[in-house]
Amino acid sequence: MSATPLLEVKGLSAGYGAAAVLRDIDLAVRPGQVAVVLGANGAGKTTLMRALAGTLPHTGTISIDGVDVSNSRPDIMLRHGVSLIPQGRGTLTTMSVRDNLRVGAVSRKDRAGIAADLERWFEIFPRLAERSEQIAGTLSGGEQQMLAVARALMSRPRLLLCDEVSLGLAPLIVQGLFDRLRQVNEESGTALLLVEQNAELALDISSQVYLLEVGSVAASGTTESFRENNSIRQAYLGY
Repeated sequence: MSATPLLEVKGLSAGYGAAAVLRDIDLAVRPGQVAVVLGANGAGKTTLMRALAGTLPHTGTISIDGVDVSNSRPDIMLRHGVSLIPQGRGTLTTMSVRDNLRVGAVSRKDRAGIAADLERWFEIFPRLAERSEQIAGTLSGGEQQMLAVARALMSRPRLLLCDEVSLGLAPLIVQGLFDRLRQVNEESGTALLLVEQNAELALDISSQVYLLEVGSVAASGTTESFRENNSIRQAYLGY
């Protein structure tokens, strides 16, 4: 794994109007790495993901491969290889499954590669293949989340930001989604930054952990060190 961060964040602060949510956040994700951000509701996890994806103004710096991309628009972040799966799925509900996936590849020009990726994600998510011409808004919650993941991957991101992909889904569906995320990381080398309330599943596929408390990084370290920390284990893993 490269020693140079793919994503490096220094002194990031952000909020909504006069309300500060994040304060002086530092974190890094290396190429091919899976990192997870843990924290209670209201800790600032979604605000962090929005700032990283370019949908929320901030102070401090965000760098991709050492290039400062702070406050770049979402389309510029996409060109730098950063794709977001937003909380709440975010599918285009009036369009078909296939057209949703095509929208995910809007920044690409390689028609043959796009066609190949469509088939790849239909193979990895067979339920989407079965419903390829179905309107996305009529899918079940789990199917819509599968579609959100596949659509984000259609841009061939180097870094995939995942904001609570398990939210509101049945445990079996969640396990399947995390299995697919692990597969994408292992087969494609796509780096993942996960914001996740299901800490146990997230830690199963991650190597680096950041703990957010009231808008600041309260602790960071390897997954193993977090599992060995009694107070963190009891608070976030329930044992």
